[in-house]
Amino acid sequence: MTMDRHIPVHALPEEIQKMPRDETVCKYCGISYLILHEFKDMEEKMKAMEKEMKFYQGSVEREKTLQEKLQSLSQDFQEYKSDCESKTERIKILSKDLKNQQEELQSANEKLKRFEEKLEVAHKQAQHFSKTLDQHQLIMKETLLLLPSTKSDLARIKKEVSNAFQHWTSLKGDIFLQLKTISEVALTEISKLKKYLAESQCDKVCLENEVKDLKLSSDAALMKTQQIQTLLQKENELQSKCLELQKETLGLHSQVEAIGLKFHEATAEMDNYKKLLLVKSKEIDECQRELKKLEFETRISESRHTRELKEKEGILLVCQQMCKQLQEEVAEKERQQENLKRRTSCSENELEMMKALLSQTEEEVVTLKKEREMLLVFHQNRIEELRDKFSQKMIYDCREKIEFELIKDRAQHSAEFEEKILQLKEEAELELNIEKQKHQELIMKYQREQEELQKKISSLISNATNDLKREVTILEKKLQDSQVKLVEKGEAKEKEIQSLKRVITEFESRLKKEIDSSESLRQDLKREIKQKTDELERVAQEQMQLKKKINQAEEEFTGPSWH
Repeated sequence: MTMDRHIPVHALPEEIQKMPRDETVCKYCGISYLILHEFKDMEEKMKAMEKEMKFYQGSVEREKTLQEKLQSLSQDFQEYKSDCESKTERIKILSKDLKNQQEELQSANEKLKRFEEKLEVAHKQAQHFSKTLDQHQLIMKETLLLLPSTKSDLARIKKEVSNAFQHWTSLKGDIFLQLKTISEVALTEISKLKKYLAESQCDKVCLENEVKDLKLSSDAALMKTQQIQTLLQKENELQSKCLELQKETLGLHSQVEAIGLKFHEATAEMDNYKKLLLVKSKEIDECQRELKKLEFETRISESRHTRELKEKEGILLVCQQMCKQLQEEVAEKERQQENLKRRTSCSENELEMMKALLSQTEEEVVTLKKEREMLLVFHQNRIEELRDKFSQKMIYDCREKIEFELIKDRAQHSAEFEEKILQLKEEAELELNIEKQKHQELIMKYQREQEELQKKISSLISNATNDLKREVTILEKKLQDSQVKLVEKGEAKEKEIQSLKRVITEFESRLKKEIDSSESLRQDLKREIKQKTDELERVAQEQMQLKKKINQAEEEFTGPSWH
């Protein structure tokens, strides 16, 4: 009985097929429980081996063809390698060019920053000098406006003093004549003393009225000095207004600073473009690293191929197995080469894109530089226009305000002057009534003391005449000295005004040439202005002293008349 070979019809389930061999083999005999399935697998493997043997019968020719293909591939690989090296050299050259351009851009940006800082410093200095010029011009205008008023006031005071002096001289002559007539009448006709005393008393009343008029004139002079003080206060108010206008100029400067911030934003955008360039350069470095890795892998693969060829010459079975590996490796190499080609093409495309981006960035940098120059020119023109407008507005507003305030001050002073005149008239009338009563009492006393007066008339007349002569000489000397001083001060003021005008013209001409020496000139101008203010204060103090001296002279003159 022959053993027929049992061929399984249905395949075993996958779970049993995937079981490990230890579980499907008998532990005693070592035979597998799935021997039929293994026989089938062995038959399939035998068929596959037969096919492989048929395939490997022409393996020598195939090996030759494979070697030729390997040589051609190695040549292609060397060509690709040389191309990669040339491309890497080009990339290095381009990277160097990029670095040089970046350095040039950095140097240009640094120069731009320096020029911007210099422009800001020059702009601040110009603003400072313009402020100082405006302040000095305002002070000069105010002083020029005040000088004619002070001159007119001084001329009026001189006229009033001269009129008072002339009046004094006329009164002095009248007094001497009256004293002579009184002395003659007293010696000749003692009985008529009462009449002459009455007449002399009337003359005294007239003299007292004239003295009061002189006091009123001196009070008017004091009022004028007070008006000058009020004008000085108004000057301070005008200075405060000037400070407010300076604050408005600071607001305009803040607008200019906002424009500068916009310009800084444009520079920030430039920095962003620079950062993009740096990122692209980093990507190029990464591509170079990948190329180096690929070169290293190709070298390793070449070493492997040489080893495999030596092993194939020794052992055929190993060669059969290695042929499969070589085919697989060749396929992988083809894939790698395709990948290399793709990567090289991508890198070339990226390089072209980088070149295009570089050209675009260069064009954008050129356009931004042009725009920046246009903006600088525009801002400078705008600042000059604003300065011109501001100076014109300042001049026009100051003139209108000063004229309006002068009109107001004149109206107020005229009203106050009229009110004070009325008050003084009323007070004078009251004082006259009081003095009339006093004089009536004095007449009674004089009637009682007629005998004593007859004895003392001669001595009193001589003493009075001597005292009057002395006082008149002293007053004449003081008036002459004061006139000389006033003339000298007026000439000195005119000289100083002319010198100030010269200094201002020189200062305006030197602003463009000598920016460094501007601080010293400014300090000199401040010192001169302080000297002028001190001189104005001195003039006011001297006026007050003159008024005090006039009052003292009037008091001294009225003192002996009472006696």
